Amino acid sequence: MARDPYTVLGISKSASESEIKSAFRRLAKRYHPDTNSDDPKAQERFSEVNSAYEIVGDKDKRAKFDRGEIDAAGQPRFHAGFGSGGASGDPFAGFGGFSGFGRGGGQNTGNQRRSWSFSSGDGGAGVDEILREFMGGGGGARAERTAGFGGAAPERGQDLDVVVTVTLDDLASDEKLRVSLPTGRTVDVRIPPGAEQDQQIRLRGLGHDSPTGGQPGDAILTLRIGAHPIFQREGQNLRLELPVTLYDAALGAKVRAPTLNGSVNITIPPGSSGGKTLRLRGLGLPTKSGGRGDLLVTLQIDLPDDLPDEFLEMMRRWREDHPYQPRSS
Repeated sequence: MARDPYTVLGISKSASESEIKSAFRRLAKRYHPDTNSDDPKAQERFSEVNSAYEIVGDKDKRAKFDRGEIDAAGQPRFHAGFGSGGASGDPFAGFGGFSGFGRGGGQNTGNQRRSWSFSSGDGGAGVDEILREFMGGGGGARAERTAGFGGAAPERGQDLDVVVTVTLDDLASDEKLRVSLPTGRTVDVRIPPGAEQDQQIRLRGLGHDSPTGGQPGDAILTLRIGAHPIFQREGQNLRLELPVTLYDAALGAKVRAPTLNGSVNITIPPGSSGGKTLRLRGLGLPTKSGGRGDLLVTLQIDLPDDLPDEFLEMMRRWREDHPYQPRSS
């Protein structure tokens, strides 16, 4: 004999719909066979919880149970005239029109006052819906078993497309990049070495939930590489235009140059022209093979706004005594 559904769910008869749903969710998750494979009694307890919610989780059935019209198993209760026949001698006269109930009788008469339905009603959240809520994301046999409540195999959730803008510093760093998804979840993502513009990274199971309790979709990140204020990206190499003084270019010098990992000293050979490029190996971006690209430093000779008169006079003499043609080639 089925137990009182309120007792099974551990709630009072005055419990609200949300309290009933919460109680079922908690007990169904506790006793679900997928999480209690080593407990033979869990299946029995799970079925009892499920049956109890089928009664009190449905507005119509709950009302009928509270009025005493159906029992804890959802079957009709007949109070009047059972076996007595009443004045008419019909043993089923007290059933309100259930003529021929029982053996062989299948015809409804015109006197029938109500019909009994024991399928899931529309009065509350269905068992399938709640089971899908906490079993969503499970795959394989679990998803197939859960699908049995709805009668159809659960479909996979939709993928989530996310555009992520990364900097050259992000590409050069060994640290993971923190990404906030539209679903509200935050994940730490490692940018693969040698990442390119519009490259995609697939995060399994972080997409939209399945509406039918199947596996969630994936989050697909599309990388956009943002511009850097001083470095230009050329594949896995970086290019830097470095201003230098005329005297450092003419006489040679050691100067500081920025990189993505801090500043370094570079040597400017004597007699360096503007536009000369120096290659600093291994100071570029990580490559797919595990190495790093190079930093290409192009010299730009920078003159001050106010040139000394002595310097200008020297340049005049130089032009007269030692002319040369830099564009001759």
